Amino acid sequence: MFWRGVWGYLPANIIQGLVGFGAIVVFTRLLSAEEFGRYALAFSIMTLVHVATFSWLEAAMARFWAAERGQTLADHFTTLYRSASVITALALVPAALLLWIAPVVMDLKLAVAAGLAGIPIRCFAKLAQERYRAAGEVGRSATMDIAVSLGGFVIGAGCALGGLGAASPLIGIGVAPLLTLPFVLPGELRQARGGVHYRARMSTYARYGYPIAAGLGLSLIMASTDRFLLEIFLGPAAVGAYHAGYSLASRTLDVLFIWLGAAGTPALIMAWEQGSRDAFRTAAREQASTFILIGLPAAVGVALVARPLADFMIGEDLRLVAASVTPWIALSALLSGVTAYYLSQSFVLGKRTDRLLLTLCIPAGANVILNLILVPAMGVMGAAIATTISFAIGAAASMVMGRPIVAMPVPWDTLVRCGVASALMGAAVMSLPAPGGFAEVVLKAGVGACVYAAAALLLNAAGVRDLARGILTRRRTSGMTA
Repeated sequence: MFWRGVWGYLPANIIQGLVGFGAIVVFTRLLSAEEFGRYALAFSIMTLVHVATFSWLEAAMARFWAAERGQTLADHFTTLYRSASVITALALVPAALLLWIAPVVMDLKLAVAAGLAGIPIRCFAKLAQERYRAAGEVGRSATMDIAVSLGGFVIGAGCALGGLGAASPLIGIGVAPLLTLPFVLPGELRQARGGVHYRARMSTYARYGYPIAAGLGLSLIMASTDRFLLEIFLGPAAVGAYHAGYSLASRTLDVLFIWLGAAGTPALIMAWEQGSRDAFRTAAREQASTFILIGLPAAVGVALVARPLADFMIGEDLRLVAASVTPWIALSALLSGVTAYYLSQSFVLGKRTDRLLLTLCIPAGANVILNLILVPAMGVMGAAIATTISFAIGAAASMVMGRPIVAMPVPWDTLVRCGVASALMGAAVMSLPAPGGFAEVVLKAGVGACVYAAAALLLNAAGVRDLARGILTRRRTSGMTA
């Protein structure tokens, strides 16, 4: 199931990556530094509100679908969709009133309003997508991802060209999933026919999902505190520059981990629920090795090409500061991805999401303290360093506190071999000339990828040499049979 999902979700994640980079290129040029900074703040607010209101439902759909298959499945759908409708009615009016009286500039107010309006739309779309993933319907989930990503980018860019300012990307984020709902929602609601909304079931989902939502909220606090403090101490232009560099680095790693996690999480749940513990450990080790094999060189590579990548992709007003924080954010994104999509699965599989919340309180608290210390003293660079240290603390906390619940194997051998291969890649890339811009990115990325691939094969990192040998053997065998 894992590898079927990996290859099935690959096109969608390529599109997501291209759209993510395209958004950086387009919006850092169509929006001023101040507008881009206000968009970053509004995006953080929108994400925090979404997590606080709807993420527990999405988590419950993903976790309980496999267990609810059968006669109670209609009750499962009824409980989730009715709860989402009630929350929409109860949450939007107070949020709109608070926003109306908030003492903020109109550009930021409109951006926040656009983000809040899209939250329930994205929740209904996300519920359908989580069901597709849990059911192994890779094609439908990937198609929906592509439609929402491309649609959101095109609509947002059009709004920016039309002069809608900081709200433009958020309008696209809300309208794109709205356009997909007529194609997906009727089929999902049909599965709720005859179902009953049980309060006990909703309580079970809430006990499971709310700690995850709270944990996501703490993760967002880790990713957002720096922006709010930069706004206070340095103004919206600094927020825009920091967000541009943050997006440049984190987007690359996020796409990789979302891709692998979309396939990996359902596969781990299935292995845990339906297989033996030995089979689960084998599947988990394979996933961890794959994360390291792909994620580690990606983070190192982004750090190595930070300056030419910023020159090529980010508007002139933002690129210098953005390039300076990119290596730190690349490391923090690697730590965040490994923690969220692998180490923290201990709490999901063991249904101990209360412990997950506790492990996230530790780095979130550290992040606030570190930002309060480092941002006034070091500005944007202090925010980047604080974020990286916080995610390292979070990874350690998840590893230590998750082991008694479900021990997630750590493939230290793969980590060492991939680390050596990444070091060889770094040495090769740093010896190359620096013509600047796109040419430098292509040169260093191409050489780095070739050196890393050769080193990984030579060292048999994550078993890639054994895998390649097996593929060649099967091809020869099939050719002789034919």
